[in-house]
Amino acid sequence: MKLLTRFELAAKNKTELHVLLRHSFNELAKSNPNTQHRTNALASIENIQQEIGSRSWRL
Repeated sequence: MKLLTRFELAAKNKTELHVLLRHSFNELAKSNPNTQHRTNALASIENIQQEIGSRSWRL
């Protein structure tokens, strides 16, 4: 899985972020322990959650 950065996530709307979050969780579930694929999925999930959280206070 490609790592999703905060920079590229900033250009996405909330719906797109939630779709990417679901996809990242699915990729995490399919990944093997101690692989780059799993590391990227976990980091992407964290980045997406932070981006969603940073928008929760915005109107």
